Amino acid sequence: MLIVVPDDNPPVMAGTPALDRLRRVGEVRVHDSDATDPTVLTERLRDAEMAVNIRGRTRFTADILGACSKLRLISIWGTGTDNVDLKTAAACGITVTNTPGANAVAVAEHTVALMLAVVKQLVPADQAIRQGAWPRSLVPQLRGKRLGVLGTGLIGREVAAMGTGLGLEVVAWTFHPDAGLAAKVGFRYAGLDELLRTSDVLSIHLRATPDTHHFLSRERLALLPPGAILINTARGSLVDEAALIHCLREKKIAGAGLDVFETEPLPPGHPLATLPNVLLTPHAGGMTPEVIQMGLAMAVENIENFLKGKPTHVVAAA
Repeated sequence: MLIVVPDDNPPVMAGTPALDRLRRVGEVRVHDSDATDPTVLTERLRDAEMAVNIRGRTRFTADILGACSKLRLISIWGTGTDNVDLKTAAACGITVTNTPGANAVAVAEHTVALMLAVVKQLVPADQAIRQGAWPRSLVPQLRGKRLGVLGTGLIGREVAAMGTGLGLEVVAWTFHPDAGLAAKVGFRYAGLDELLRTSDVLSIHLRATPDTHHFLSRERLALLPPGAILINTARGSLVDEAALIHCLREKKIAGAGLDVFETEPLPPGHPLATLPNVLLTPHAGGMTPEVIQMGLAMAVENIENFLKGKPTHVVAAA
């Protein structure tokens, strides 16, 4: 059996217990360069029965899936599945799995770090001091402010719990409200308009699907109050980036902390990189040693369970 890791760049598999475990399942080929070129990805997967997808920028399109006739399983390292044509995969007899929850705490921590850094203006203060200034700006206090959480899946609920711990009033909106979860964590659900109009900090944690593309549209961004901070550690496609840039440039909102973008890596000279009220990180919210080891182990376990006839964490069934 041939198992291919087509896109381990930057490398995370080499030297891990997960790779040793994978080699006990079958022959493993690990490619430590990008597979964003469809021709390259097709060639790497042509003879594979199993694929371990590392990078979300690797796109398993209908054409690629159709060309890989031996492929039976795509085991995604991570939660997001928007880089795979799930309907075509199922139609081609390819099961798709992911590793939900492996990065939840790490991404939630990164979310809170961005929130604190933007609100407290830590980066501008650091830069000013390095240039010889001594800025003593008044910055907001978070306790008692309202944190709006869009999406209360595994990451969103962790952010809600951390926000509650910081003394924020947490309100949330999601497609599938869970009253028991709200009571347990200590937040309440609100209507979408109320959430947008009243949040001091808005953090987005929805899944990227065709239905949520530009969920934060120009019209919805316009509902945010002028002092609001937007945090996005989910997917860049959830926000109308051009509209967000306009809001930030015109100071219609106070600032943003962004770990994800519509185009990744962020192109040189991108408008977001010119704005002083934005803090940017390189889609690194889930990049911790703990997440890497746990997620890789889950991805391998998904392959093992599939071969036992008991697939786990299935997002598209053949």
